[in-house]
Amino acid sequence: MLRRRFLKTAAATAALTATLPVQAQETLGMPNVNFADINGQHVFYSVHGAGKPLVLLHGGVNPDSFGGNLAALAKGRQVIAVHLQAHGRTPDTDRPLRAETLGDDVAAVIGHLNLGRADVMGYSLGAGVALQTVIRHPDVVDRLVLVAGRMRQDGAYPEVVAAFNQLEANAAAIGPGVKASPLGQAYPDVDWTSLFAKVGDLTKRPFDWSADVARVQARTLLVFADADCVRPEHMVEFWKALGGGQRDAGIDGSLRPANQLAIVPNATHYTLAVDPLLPEIVERFLATP
Repeated sequence: MLRRRFLKTAAATAALTATLPVQAQETLGMPNVNFADINGQHVFYSVHGAGKPLVLLHGGVNPDSFGGNLAALAKGRQVIAVHLQAHGRTPDTDRPLRAETLGDDVAAVIGHLNLGRADVMGYSLGAGVALQTVIRHPDVVDRLVLVAGRMRQDGAYPEVVAAFNQLEANAAAIGPGVKASPLGQAYPDVDWTSLFAKVGDLTKRPFDWSADVARVQARTLLVFADADCVRPEHMVEFWKALGGGQRDAGIDGSLRPANQLAIVPNATHYTLAVDPLLPEIVERFLATP
């Protein structure tokens, strides 16, 4: 039983870190290396492209979750890619990882850059942080893109919840393997065992933000994979909490909700952030009048 649980955890961990290590190396070599000293954190961010700002928040463990899609998104706007606490080039502190305080950091970075209201996009862990950013700081978010996000812990399949419940306990076994991987070599200053323990401590904690979601005013796009770790019932529930799925939009579409929902075919939770359809879907939403 314990071995099966460990294997589930290891599989989930491998999925989290399995995007594009080459992209991590490119990010490290970029000249636009910036830090914002906010909330007692030394937060790294890089800036790509020009246009209306889009703050981009990676998934858990891997700060380069979007791979080549970062450059695709930056073709038509200014993408500000933030490394969350303890990830990538942002050093850790003694503060635990919580979506709420990470959301405070994102809002503070937006203020640090004098962006006013910015579009914010997050994937997986980053989606939870993006959601907390708009919940806690609605005045800094214009449009919101949540990629494979949840508004409750049980929004994921039970086996996924169970696997992440074991992540903290297995951090010491997983960390050294990631340290030796291309991702670990790209970010040699990360304490991978500590990071997995902190991510595990975060992901095992029950949460329910559904009441807050119903009050979100920012125009929002939900994006999921058709074979996501998020249950389809939760996708629909999330969508309805944002005002979607209530009625037919009418022949002319005038009755459609302001928020949008997209399901990417032939994708999983672990490939969605690098799927070539994602930038096209996101840009179509952000460009909507």
